[in-house]
Amino acid sequence: VLRNDDYTTRDFVVGILQTVFGHSEPIAIRIMLEVHHTGSGTAGVYTHEIAEMKVHTVETLAREREFPLRLSLEPGEP
Repeated sequence: VLRNDDYTTRDFVVGILQTVFGHSEPIAIRIMLEVHHTGSGTAGVYTHEIAEMKVHTVETLAREREFPLRLSLEPGEP
């Protein structure tokens, strides 16, 4: 789950949704707008191990660009 903040650019969020999570540009924009308007949005549903790797990748990329973007892992439906 992506969490909204007041500093990470929309372009960066759309970019990571495309490159890390494999979304098309229209889907990435939809998710980014959901995060922007509601405070959070689901980037994807994965096994725990893959989700951890994706969170680490995104947070590393965000830190490299000095963005405070945060993600969280949440259990899905059984």
